Amino acid sequence: MKKRMKGIKIIPIGLLAIAMLVNACSNPKPTTVAATAKNDIKYTCPMHPQISEDHPGNCPICGMTLVKKSGQASEGSGISLNTVLKPVNSSVISSVAAITPEQKEVSISVSAQGYLDFDTRTFNNIASRISGRIEKLYIKYAFQEIHQGQRIFDIYSPDIVTAQQDLIFISKNSPQETGLINAARQKLLLLGMTPAQVNHVIQTGKSYYSLPVYSPYDGHVHDMPHTQMESAADARPPSDFANNLALSVKEGMYVDKGQTLFNVVNPHMLWAIIKIDPASVSAIKLNQPVKITLPDLPGKNLYGKVNFIEPTLQNGDKTTSIRVYLDNMDHELKVNSLVNAEIQTGVTGGLWVPKSAITDLGQTQIIWIKQGPVYHAHRVSTGIANGDEIQVVKGLTAADSLASNAQYLTDSESFIKIKDNE
Repeated sequence: MKKRMKGIKIIPIGLLAIAMLVNACSNPKPTTVAATAKNDIKYTCPMHPQISEDHPGNCPICGMTLVKKSGQASEGSGISLNTVLKPVNSSVISSVAAITPEQKEVSISVSAQGYLDFDTRTFNNIASRISGRIEKLYIKYAFQEIHQGQRIFDIYSPDIVTAQQDLIFISKNSPQETGLINAARQKLLLLGMTPAQVNHVIQTGKSYYSLPVYSPYDGHVHDMPHTQMESAADARPPSDFANNLALSVKEGMYVDKGQTLFNVVNPHMLWAIIKIDPASVSAIKLNQPVKITLPDLPGKNLYGKVNFIEPTLQNGDKTTSIRVYLDNMDHELKVNSLVNAEIQTGVTGGLWVPKSAITDLGQTQIIWIKQGPVYHAHRVSTGIANGDEIQVVKGLTAADSLASNAQYLTDSESFIKIKDNE
């Protein structure tokens, strides 16, 4: 009886096990399969295929966004195998931000640096009209301020003493010879005597043995070095003023007729010499407004205009110099001080992009135009630059989308190819 009951219980248990096995085979778990498929997805870098990751992210070498390898679930990502395998020297897949060029008019200015210098239009030479010996010198040091009509030195000259004696003799013995008297007067005037001195000689009948000489100019006295004293054409203040404290003209020394003794400079007028980079020279025109600031005088702004553009380059200097005339009536500006200049060159319209969007290859400038997920190298021609922006004059339209940072897309180990060069 017990054996029969035991056999009856075994049959249902076997049937139950078979039913559960059939049910498990007909209903596989989808989550297990999905997890397995997900673990099989690999990500790689378009520029460095040796990189293989099981999760999305950025390339540890170049920082580009990783893409799915072909033959996986990447078909739904929108990037095909043909897209990924394009040569990186002409097209790049990247997540760099895309921008569009801006059509606008921009006030263009040129920034440059320079320095203050004397206005050579105010240079005046004091030369000796007669040969003789300097008896008394009233100018004691360089940069001494003098005024018109101020006595600057006394000179003894046998020639002028003889001319005075001739005038005295004619005036006393032949007063009716007005022609001879006038000729003698004119000779003394040409030798540097003033009309008052000539009249004094006639009235007193006495000659000036030590003739006073007066300054015909206002300004600061600059000494003439010995190497320049015989050439009035080189009458320019020395560049090293610190070594120009002692005057080369001394009392008791002899000077020749026509010899330049001093250079008088008017400090009320200065030049700002501005050095213009060759790339900006074409935009510089006469009478353009200029704003000048001085690092030595914070908060002080000077305003002028482009008064002169020097037609030649200085030796060893590739920049072009322009001059801005400045007033210095309060003597606040110092020669050789550095200045910063902002020159307004006008308003220019066109397409403008950030400078970072342009890659300069020497004779060619390129941008990266976006077409779908891919950036393609494209040649452009650029115009003038203004601050952080640059004008594109050819090769770009307002509807184009381009990479904001062209250098980021450029592979330093390959040559960039564009359609014209392929």
